[in-house]
Amino acid sequence: MFKPEKALNTSLFAEKVEMARAQSRNASNGFSDLLKTSWVKSALILGIVFAVISVIIILLVRLFNIGATPLFSNAEAFVAQYGLTGIFFATILAGTVLPLGSPALVTAAALLGAPKFPLVFIAATGFTIGMMINYGLAYGLGRPYVMKKVSAEKLEEVMRLWNRWGWVLYTIFGFIPVLPVELLSLVCGLLRTPLRIFLALSFIPRLVVFAALAFFGEYLGVWIGIS
Repeated sequence: MFKPEKALNTSLFAEKVEMARAQSRNASNGFSDLLKTSWVKSALILGIVFAVISVIIILLVRLFNIGATPLFSNAEAFVAQYGLTGIFFATILAGTVLPLGSPALVTAAALLGAPKFPLVFIAATGFTIGMMINYGLAYGLGRPYVMKKVSAEKLEEVMRLWNRWGWVLYTIFGFIPVLPVELLSLVCGLLRTPLRIFLALSFIPRLVVFAALAFFGEYLGVWIGIS
């Protein structure tokens, strides 16, 4: 005999499956909308171009054994003496809206022999300090300050994305080196988001990213004959 309870359970299960499918479609559409944003597309394209140029340069260094020249020996000596201090201040600046390319700096420093673990910690700390400067200025000075750094159109796009994604957006940007997470730090300050969450999600993703880049840079140094 057919039991009403069983029919009800089947109906509830079907509803849950459909809700899960709808959430999956919404997430997919949301990510697609994120990639269609003009400044995100520009950042990704620039990142790809930079990566291609870097690969070409690395192959040329390997092919012509440039790593054995005095130029790289001098560079290694400079990094050994001043590298970590330079990385610290450079990543502070990179954590603001200055386009210094902290991932490239960390990779290059590791390639030239900077010790990995201090390098990763110092770079992540410096970058977080830079982000905190953005946060503090936007928090204290408000929208007029942010508008000097970001166009009204871009700020509107960022705010729409933030309203849709929130901290998930900030975390995604933190883990993808080419995306301008520095801009989101301004939004966090403008919206006066909780500082402890901001600091954690600024430091941890960059710590992971810089660790991966440091190991990659060290491997590259060995492969092209520098380290």
